Amino acid sequence: MRAVRVHQFGDPSVLTLDQVPTPEPGPGQVQVRIHAVGVNPVETYIRSGRYANLPTPPFIPGSDAAGVVSALGPGVTQWSTGDRVFFFGTAAGRSLGAYAEYTVCDAKLVFRLPDSASFAQGAALGVPYATAHRALFARGGAKAGETVMIHGASGGVGLAAVQFARWVGLNVAGTAGTEEGLALVRASGAHVAVSHRAPLYLDQIRAATSGRGPDLILEMLANVNLDQDLDLIAQQGRIVIIGNRGRIEIDPRKVMSREAEIIGVLLWHATDQELAESYADVVAGLEKGALRPVVGRELPLADAAKGHDAVMAPGSKGKVVLIP
Repeated sequence: MRAVRVHQFGDPSVLTLDQVPTPEPGPGQVQVRIHAVGVNPVETYIRSGRYANLPTPPFIPGSDAAGVVSALGPGVTQWSTGDRVFFFGTAAGRSLGAYAEYTVCDAKLVFRLPDSASFAQGAALGVPYATAHRALFARGGAKAGETVMIHGASGGVGLAAVQFARWVGLNVAGTAGTEEGLALVRASGAHVAVSHRAPLYLDQIRAATSGRGPDLILEMLANVNLDQDLDLIAQQGRIVIIGNRGRIEIDPRKVMSREAEIIGVLLWHATDQELAESYADVVAGLEKGALRPVVGRELPLADAAKGHDAVMAPGSKGKVVLIP
């Protein structure tokens, strides 16, 4: 089969398209013929060697994909060949990922892809939707009637968070950096969408919350925005950090004066049971039409390097997907 591999850590040029053996499923596993692969920022960190837990090269990146079950390992009874599925994580972890024509997954971490969703949309579900679900509910404690601001709402996780939040009855504000991104945020259900490039955009958020500030902020770039988030957050509000690319200096008195909470979220800490609960909500949301994954760009598998450039570029708009 064809697969993208990293033979040495470095810039996107180290992603090479190779011929490798097709993996076979073991006990409790399924083989998936991949139709679409999601590209996530974390894969660029791993590829560059700037991540805490690194695989040993050569390795195949990727954790999110959608496709069709093509073979069953011993003991698998809940799936049949031909079933449309999506998944988060492969059985071999980061050494044999999803940037390939086939992969092998634990059967319990494969989920049904409704007919209403395309394979490209299915590839947009794994990391973004589970991260958004975990950030909003498991970590952020979001409740109907509260106001959430999603800082960087036009990317894969941001749009998922907008859709989840609107579905459960939150008041939703989102930021983006381009007019096209703002249009996507509005189309996904945000009540308020403002440009974080505008000089007084925080005042617009305050005005939209009658001066109180949001109860919950989902932060995609904490090293740039966290100190301003502390100026904006409501009394006893929560700031959930989803993304960060460096250090920042903050004034802890802002946390004290608002009795605010700063909470981290990392999807890799979720248990199998927590993932199953998140994806059960994802499937239900897809079937109800409440969740509508946005695919911003589709590229051939051979153009994985372009996908890594695109997912890290400013002004992201939906999910970057590779097509084997």
